[in-house]
Amino acid sequence: MTTVEPDRAAPGCPYHSADLTSERLDLDPLYAELRDREPLARVTMPHGGDAWLVTRYEDVRAVLADPRLSRAAGVGKDVPRSSPLIQQPESLLSMDPPEHTRLRRLAAKAFTKHQVDATRPRVQGTVDLLVDRLVDAGPPADLAVMLAWPMGITVICEVFGVPPEDRDRFRGWTNEMMALTADDPRAIEAARASLDGYLRELIARRQRDPGDDLLSQLVAAREGEDRLTDAELAIFAVDLLTAGHETTANQTGNFLYTLLSRPELWQQVVAEPTLVPSAVEELLRFTPLAAAVAPFSRVAVVDVELHGQVIRAGDAVVAQNDAANRDPAVFTDPETIDLGRATNPHVAFGHGPHHCPAAALARLELQVMLDTLVRRLPGLRLAVPADEVSWQRNRVMRGVRHLPVNW
Repeated sequence: MTTVEPDRAAPGCPYHSADLTSERLDLDPLYAELRDREPLARVTMPHGGDAWLVTRYEDVRAVLADPRLSRAAGVGKDVPRSSPLIQQPESLLSMDPPEHTRLRRLAAKAFTKHQVDATRPRVQGTVDLLVDRLVDAGPPADLAVMLAWPMGITVICEVFGVPPEDRDRFRGWTNEMMALTADDPRAIEAARASLDGYLRELIARRQRDPGDDLLSQLVAAREGEDRLTDAELAIFAVDLLTAGHETTANQTGNFLYTLLSRPELWQQVVAEPTLVPSAVEELLRFTPLAAAVAPFSRVAVVDVELHGQVIRAGDAVVAQNDAANRDPAVFTDPETIDLGRATNPHVAFGHGPHHCPAAALARLELQVMLDTLVRRLPGLRLAVPADEVSWQRNRVMRGVRHLPVNW
């Protein structure tokens, strides 16, 4: 068992560059090197100092599920992390059980299989309308602008009951919040405060006049005698709304880029549409979403041993889920996209208590999107060379900025 001295120099984390210019969905090869030779590595994060980085599948799952590695211990502190934001105490993302368990149960009620299945007609209607507009406009068209972003924001706002006239403001705030860096970091905090304030007003409206949307359900939700506080509910809604559209919108564009830049994969799904569910799972495994490692770290509350080294109490730990999803110890030929992969226990949605509560809704959106395009636009193809597709920069999540296509 060894320990690392606090003053030992740690290499700067190479996985958070805000200026990636090519192959935006490629993982830095250093992840694979670390997974092989240094599965517990000391790195310097963009904000807050040094952390331990884990890259192997079993280690990532262990870290994400270990109660000794706390999210709550980093609340309000300048702990090592990839995002300039500091964790808020009322956020579901910042809690440990039992406080986390209470809010998690509420989220689970909102995203049951029954609840998600009930949204299918709404999701299908949204995608059909967007594809209608795409077809009417005629090629060439921009799938990022005309499909990915409108689908992501429309679905989550309809589920939550955000009025259509407010959705542009909502998108502007979340866009500001997703920056990795800012000339004035207070701009990111201001955007979060604006969104928080807006949702508090919307919550007050739902308290007076409830509807059949998710926000109304959360307003009325109780756990025993314990009603959510206004602060908890507002931050809870911010987390779910932001994650619910940013992740799905980015991955919609990323998935389509991956398939269309490899035309043989697109044609495989066109020829066999029953592959859509397994194709979505494989694309979730293979396509990295985070531009950096996890935005927020876990902090050891006691000494923890891993790979013969001691993670000391107070040390920060970050898990690289994308590297775990390429671990050859778990996935056969992990660098190959196998759209029919039968066994696919990826950690794209996390693992343990903080596994994404809206994973079922994201899967539904991605499946409906892909199934609809395969049926209605089987001749879809990139309108520019793959290396000329433009990508978003300085974002917490990877994503295409524009995705020009013909059909």
